[in-house]
Amino acid sequence: MASLDVEAPAMANNLNQYEEACINGGDGVRIQNDVPILDGGEAQIDDFLGPNTDYNEEEEERKYYRRKRLIVIKNVVAASVAGMLTYGVYLGLLQMQLILHYDETYREVKYGSVGLQDIDNKMLMGINVTPIVALLYTPVLIRFFGTKWMIFLATGIYALFVSTNYWERYYTLVPSAVAIGVTIVPLWTSLGNYITRMAQKYYEYTNYKELHVQEQKKPPRGAYHRYIIIFHTVFYMLFYLSFILAEMPTAIFLRKFIFPANHTLAEVKICGGDSAGILKGFNKTVLRTLPPSRDLIVVESVLMAVAFISMLLVLVLCGAAYRPTEEIDLRSIGWGNIFQLPFKHMRDYRLRHLFPFFIYSGFEVLFVCTGFILCYGVCAIGLENLPYIIIAYGLSASVFSCLSLSMLKLSRPVSLVSGAAIHTILIIVLFFWSPSPRNLNQSPFIYLFAVVWGIGSALNKTSLSIILVMFYEDKERQDFVFTIYHWWQAMAIFVVYLWASLPMRAKLAIMLAMVLVSTLSYLWMEHKISRNVRPRIPKIPKPSHKVRGYRYLEDENSDESGSEQSDEASEEASQEEEEDEEEEDDDEGSQEDVRGGGRVGQRGGKEREPRRRRRRNQHDHSYEQAVEEE
Repeated sequence: MASLDVEAPAMANNLNQYEEACINGGDGVRIQNDVPILDGGEAQIDDFLGPNTDYNEEEEERKYYRRKRLIVIKNVVAASVAGMLTYGVYLGLLQMQLILHYDETYREVKYGSVGLQDIDNKMLMGINVTPIVALLYTPVLIRFFGTKWMIFLATGIYALFVSTNYWERYYTLVPSAVAIGVTIVPLWTSLGNYITRMAQKYYEYTNYKELHVQEQKKPPRGAYHRYIIIFHTVFYMLFYLSFILAEMPTAIFLRKFIFPANHTLAEVKICGGDSAGILKGFNKTVLRTLPPSRDLIVVESVLMAVAFISMLLVLVLCGAAYRPTEEIDLRSIGWGNIFQLPFKHMRDYRLRHLFPFFIYSGFEVLFVCTGFILCYGVCAIGLENLPYIIIAYGLSASVFSCLSLSMLKLSRPVSLVSGAAIHTILIIVLFFWSPSPRNLNQSPFIYLFAVVWGIGSALNKTSLSIILVMFYEDKERQDFVFTIYHWWQAMAIFVVYLWASLPMRAKLAIMLAMVLVSTLSYLWMEHKISRNVRPRIPKIPKPSHKVRGYRYLEDENSDESGSEQSDEASEEASQEEEEDEEEEDDDEGSQEDVRGGGRVGQRGGKEREPRRRRRRNQHDHSYEQAVEEE
C-alpha cells in the first residue's frame, strides 16, 4: 500500500506534464485511458527511430559475405585475364618481331645497316640473363610496392616493351628487353601470391562464423587447401590461353606473307633427333612480299591497346591482396630481413627437394617453344604452320589444367608425378624420332605431340604451385617461396638459352635426366614427410613500427598522456619476443644436435635458464610497480 501511495503522485506528475505539453502546442501527444500516446508526425518519427522488426541480422550478414566472395572471384578472374593478356601480347609481338627480323630482304630494305639481328641477340640476352639477380630484389620490390601494385607496374613495363617496337633501334629495344627481364620474376611471384591470398580470403568469407576467422587467428592446418587447388587451377586454365592469343598476329596477319615449306625448307636436310642447333639450312628469305608499314603499325597498335586493357584490369578490377595494416606489418619486419629470408627458406628440405622440379619446369616450357616446335614441327611441316602447333599446345594445356582438381580427392603426388611421367615418355620417343623435312603427312603426329606435351605442362605448373602453397600457408612467407620457385625457373630458362647450339639428343638427354631426378627427389621428400621429419622453417621477425605519427590501437588509449611510456613498453616487449624467437631457434638446433648424439642442447638449456629467470623477475617487478601506481 505504501508503494502505491508513493507511485500515485509520480503518475499524476507525468500526466500533468503531458497535459502541459498539449496546452503549449504539443499536438503529437494525446491521453487515452490515462496513457500518453503519440500520433501524427511524432508517431512516424518514433517508428523511424525505433527498432526495425523486418531487419534480419543473420540474413544481412549472409548477403554481405556473399558479396565479398563474389568480389574475390572477380579479383581472381581479373588478375588471371590480365596475366593472360600481358603474356600473350609479349609472346605474340616477340615472335612476329623475330620472324620479320630474320628475313634478309626485310632487314636490308627497311633498316639497311641498323643491324637488327645483332639487336635481337642482345635483346634476347637481356630478357634471359637479367633474371639471374632477381632473387636479390624481388621480395624487396613486392613488399615496397605491394602485391597488386607490383602486378600493375610489371604489366606497365610489358606495355612499354610493346611501345618501343614503333621505333626499332638499339636504344629502344635493348633497354626495354632488360626491363622485361627485371620484372619477369616479380610479376610471376606477385601473381602466385595474389591468387593464393584470394583463396585464403574466400575461405575466410565462407567460414566467417568460425571463431578463428572472427579473431583473425591462424586456421587449422589444411583449411585453405580446397580453395587453393581450385583458384590456382582457374588461374592456369586462363593463363595458358595466352599461347593462343600470342599466335593471333602471326596466324591472322603475317602468315599470308610467309613462303610455303618447299621454299623455306629447301636446304634443310635433317630434322628432329638427328639435328643440331636450331633449323640449320633454313632459308634466309621467309617472306614472299614485305608487309606494309601501315599494316604493321595497326597490328602493333592493337597489341598496345590490349596491353593497356590488361593494365586497366589490374588497376580497376583487382582489389588489394592485404589489409592496410597487414601491408604495414609485412614491411615493418625490416628490409634486411626481407632481403635475407628467401635465402633462409632454402634451408627447408622440402624446398631443396623441389629445386629439380623448379629447374625442369623452366626447361620444358622453353624447350617446347623452341626445341620441339622449331626442330620437329616447323622443320617437318613449314613455318606457315607454326601458329597452329602453338595453338594446339596452349589449348591443350588450358583445358587439361582442370586435371589438377584431382588433388581434391587423390593424394598430393599423383598429379605432379603423372605430368612428369607423360613428359618422360615423350622425351624418350623424341630421342629416337627424326621426321623428314617438307613432309606434310606427319602433321597429325606433330599436333598430337603438342597436345600431349600440353597435358604434361599443365599438370606440372599447376601442381607445383599448389604443392608449394600447401607447404607454406602463412601469408608472411608466400612471396619468399614463390620468389625462389620462379627464380630457379628463370635460371633454367637461361640455361636453355645457352644450349641452343647443342645437338638435339644432348638436349633431350639433359631433359630426361632432369625429369627423372626431379621425380625421385620429390618422392623422397614425400617419404621424409611421411616419417614426420621436421622441416627447418625460419622465424619471421615481429613487426616493429617506428614510423612517426602512426600507432597501432592497443587495449589502452594510445592518445592519452603517457603514450610515450606505452611505446617504450611495447618496444621492450617486441625485443623480448625477438629474444624468445631466437631461443626457439636455439631450441630447434639443440633438438637436432641431441638427435645427432650431442649434448649441446642440454648445455644451451642450462645457460638460458638464468636469462628466463631474469626476464620473469622483470615482468613481476613491472607488474608490482603498476599496481602501486594504481
